[in-house]
Amino acid sequence: QVQLVESGGGLVQAGGSLRLTCAASRTGLSFSSMAWYRQAPGKQRELVASITSGGNTNYAHSAKGRFTISRDNAKNTVYLQMNGLKPEDTAVYVCNAIDGIEYWGQGTQVTVSS
Repeated sequence: QVQLVESGGGLVQAGGSLRLTCAASRTGLSFSSMAWYRQAPGKQRELVASITSGGNTNYAHSAKGRFTISRDNAKNTVYLQMNGLKPEDTAVYVCNAIDGIEYWGQGTQVTVSS
């Protein structure tokens, strides 16, 4: 059983930065895609950014120019650098990874105060 463990969330003022990390519980995996989703209270889960094993990235319109997704394939870890945070970025950020099977993390809370 593979677990995804997120870290790096917290409370930050508007304009601040956070770096989220998601690590798989074991090595020797080959995720074709890793991604970050988020879910705000009362809203549906939405894709924030994704990255393939080859490094191709995709961003939600709201994340472009402010967030950067990256990954370390050797460590089965994906990162999300978030700059210029806004109150509307407040949500639970959840890690996703696919290797034929889809895995989800438990999520980490990001709260941006105005």
